[in-house]
Amino acid sequence: MTKDPFLLYGTRAVEVEPVRLSAGPLSADFVNGNLRTIRHGGIEVLRAIAYIVRDRDWGTYEPALEDLIIEKSDDSFSVRYSASCAGPGGSRLSFDAKIEGHADGRLSFDVSALPERDFETNRCGFCILHPIAGLAGSPVKVEHTDGSVVDTNLPLLIDPWQPFKDMRAITHQVRPGATAECRMEGDTFEMEDQRNWSDASYKTYVRPLALPWPYVLPAGQTNRQTITLRVTGGPKVTDAATGAAPVRIEPGEAGAKLPDVGVVIYPEDIEAALGKLSLLNTLGPQQLLLHYDPTHGHGLDALQAHAKLAAAFPAKTTLECVVACAGDLDSELSDVAEMVRRTGLRLDAVAVSPSVDRQSTPPGSVWPACPPLEDVYAAARRAFPDICLGGGMFSYFTELNRKRVPAGALDFVTHCTCPIVHAADDLSVMQSLEALPFITQSVRAIYGTKPYRIGPSTIAMRQNPYGGATKDNCDGQRIAMANRDPRHAGLFAAAWTIGYAARVAPAGLEMLTLSSFTGSFGVLAADEPAGEGTPQPIFHAVRGLAALAGYTHIAARSTDENRVAVLAGRSPTGAITTLLANLTSDDVPVDASAVGQAAGAVTIWDVESKRVLDRSAASGRFTMPAYAIARIG
Repeated sequence: MTKDPFLLYGTRAVEVEPVRLSAGPLSADFVNGNLRTIRHGGIEVLRAIAYIVRDRDWGTYEPALEDLIIEKSDDSFSVRYSASCAGPGGSRLSFDAKIEGHADGRLSFDVSALPERDFETNRCGFCILHPIAGLAGSPVKVEHTDGSVVDTNLPLLIDPWQPFKDMRAITHQVRPGATAECRMEGDTFEMEDQRNWSDASYKTYVRPLALPWPYVLPAGQTNRQTITLRVTGGPKVTDAATGAAPVRIEPGEAGAKLPDVGVVIYPEDIEAALGKLSLLNTLGPQQLLLHYDPTHGHGLDALQAHAKLAAAFPAKTTLECVVACAGDLDSELSDVAEMVRRTGLRLDAVAVSPSVDRQSTPPGSVWPACPPLEDVYAAARRAFPDICLGGGMFSYFTELNRKRVPAGALDFVTHCTCPIVHAADDLSVMQSLEALPFITQSVRAIYGTKPYRIGPSTIAMRQNPYGGATKDNCDGQRIAMANRDPRHAGLFAAAWTIGYAARVAPAGLEMLTLSSFTGSFGVLAADEPAGEGTPQPIFHAVRGLAALAGYTHIAARSTDENRVAVLAGRSPTGAITTLLANLTSDDVPVDASAVGQAAGAVTIWDVESKRVLDRSAASGRFTMPAYAIARIG
């Protein structure tokens, strides 16, 4: 890893190193009071067991641990600590935790919480994450709170609602002959399919969403919950060494065309963009996604600004038009169309979505008033009769999955994603890439071959469908639901961007937008110390993706796609270009000799030298530094 973490993460704050706990074949990482990557015999059994306290906007408290005691032996481990959360108005929730693990496959996590005063929360208790790789669609046994037991399956396509409710335990197969039972006590649990939010997990959580929230934990009343994992049966396999083996890049079959690459443009960023047109030309996006939101004061001035940029940069344009739905739909949308004509704004497409649909409607909640989408789309078609019309959700796939739009009236469907809805640590953000193929497969299952666009999807959250606002992040921390994320300025974001494009490529998208040009979501630095207006590492990632737009997708394969992502495209002349991204904080050896480009140069963005290096790859073998991105050919 580089000596300066700022180059990797956009911040010099480094995450706490996990403490590895092990007892025989059982192992887990202890991080900030919770357990991650729980394995048995080298196989991930659970992605996490975490005690979570949420505020009224679904933000997560980060309690400091006190009196931490960790004891380890060959056949057992134990952890004890105390912690507290300071809420608004001087409220405070204190809790004591105890974790024990044993070589026979038993693991327990027990917490007793005591509010000093009435404590308001949206959720207080355990969340258990099951991994999705190898488990999606597989058989499970679910025990309910009434004692009944049901043999069923985890959903393969993403379930918009909770697949299982009133849960007491869930059992799945770890490997042939070995099973894992996870038992939850102290409250009623249910499961949601977290792939909706691009989390790479199924989440079993405390307190049904159908109950009111926020709710109050009464002062002086102890709340105790216990999670018990028991792995039984099967051979006693051990962890295999994986870090030293080279990741092989293997050729694949030709597929659909790779999508246009867009950048989202906000009216307030246009003057900065006009001042950097030479860099916009170098970046080379095929599309400008022009954001327009009358509920935030956008009007004629905003459209004039968009027209100025569209006239200066020869790319396709799509107006991302929020519909206030405050009165007559025809009047509202025809007014927008008239202003577009008055400004001379050149448009190739318009995407419309009601403003109210940017807010989530969780299970058990009342759907807000909204005109029928058929009426919204019909009014948009009348206002913009001669251009491509799109719709869907300007929020996330979750909302599209729960409110499925009448796509027969549309020329394309669209949605966004955000990887920091529930967690913002480095591992969770990179693991979110695992969920993307399930999202695109689910969209295709609903909408078939309808043209499909994704974005803008960025690490930072541009809007919060689940609370009153996004979280301010002036200090540049790793915060869930934050409107800024420091990693956007580091090489981390470049690797995440290549990984994102690689995971959605088989879906045959029409357009993919993973950044803005300027501003806090931009490929250019928004402020010091990076140097305002200078290209950030993500610039090189988006530029590489834009260069592949329209190429034939070649389904090249990485033998470990959690370490190295690969995206390959063949040009009309037959030349193949391959983009790679190291998705880890470690150096990774790569063997690309099988892709037939061994004699070519490998261009790597190397943070150690802070510049792009051309490296000879005569053998097709090279090492990618932490979060490096590379181009072959």
